[in-house]
Amino acid sequence: MMQPRVTLVTLGVTNMERSRAFYERLGFVASSASNADVTFFEANGIVLGLFGHDALAEDAKVPTTPVPQFRGVSLAWNAESETAVDAIIDHARAVGALILKPAEKVFWGGYSGYFADPDGHLWEVAYNPSFPLDPSGRLQLP
Repeated sequence: MMQPRVTLVTLGVTNMERSRAFYERLGFVASSASNADVTFFEANGIVLGLFGHDALAEDAKVPTTPVPQFRGVSLAWNAESETAVDAIIDHARAVGALILKPAEKVFWGGYSGYFADPDGHLWEVAYNPSFPLDPSGRLQLP
């Protein structure tokens, strides 16, 4: 039987150099498998990839369209505490992220905020007391 999994998330970017520099300032380390056309970052068991926006559309054989303001997708960076969420949001701001929603207590009992990378990809930074992190920083579902 197949085991569902997510192993790599690829973001289509309009300027590879700018996006790679942003993610490196955020703390990600580019893999030696990266080159001028694609960047790979190890992200605690998942790989985050950056690939040209138009090249990604071509690879998937879908029409190239202008980058929409809201894509209906967000990435999440879960943290071990509210204080850690604030620190991550502050760091993201310092390295050039656009803060879309400052961290605040939320209806589901946690604490979260949102930032956007240079291409508008949404990142939620969250502390969820119901989904603890294991010692390696991986999310644990009940």
